[in-house]
Amino acid sequence: MSLFKNIFSKDKPAPRKINQVNDLNTGDIIQLTDSFALPEILRGQQFEVTAINSYEFEHQTETEWVLTGSSDHQVFLSLDIDDVVYLKFAMKIEHTDVETLFDLDQFSLLFEEPGNAALDRIADNDNTSQWSDQQYQQRIFAQIGYFHRKDHRSESLSPFEGKEAGEQLERYQLLNQDEDKGIEAEVWTDGDTDIFLTLYRPTTDIVDMYPGS
Repeated sequence: MSLFKNIFSKDKPAPRKINQVNDLNTGDIIQLTDSFALPEILRGQQFEVTAINSYEFEHQTETEWVLTGSSDHQVFLSLDIDDVVYLKFAMKIEHTDVETLFDLDQFSLLFEEPGNAALDRIADNDNTSQWSDQQYQQRIFAQIGYFHRKDHRSESLSPFEGKEAGEQLERYQLLNQDEDKGIEAEVWTDGDTDIFLTLYRPTTDIVDMYPGS
């Protein structure tokens, strides 16, 4: 009898728990707070992690979680790690959004040496409301990095040389005075440029995380 008991009553593995953002895998779900401090596309929303990418720089490698929810906008989540850890949400914007927000001649200075451009916002639109601020100062100029469609936590990233080295880019960053809102530009080797508005928030803005089915 004990033999059959041993065969048929094996312990099931304990359900996976997510205790911190860095535990998130593809398919997992996060629930955000309904605080009015968040933009509408984030406030009280539930997102699924649909992809995980890695940004490789000289002194650090950053994890990017691609979040998909009910909105048409795709949101990118990473961690800003210093003395305190913050959530960094990023939303890609279009050229028309940049035209609304800033004077384009002033905006172009962030790509020119010595890399200390200052930006003044002209106006918001429906897409950028609560994502932008009135003034920004440049912090990063032409930082070389490599973008990998891989999760560096579980997959090894190739060396900088070779066909599997990832896609090279230059990063430019500006922050507002409170350092809770920013602008980032990624310039790729073919000249394409992606512009993002970024928002830095406390980790408590994620009120729940659970594994996907």
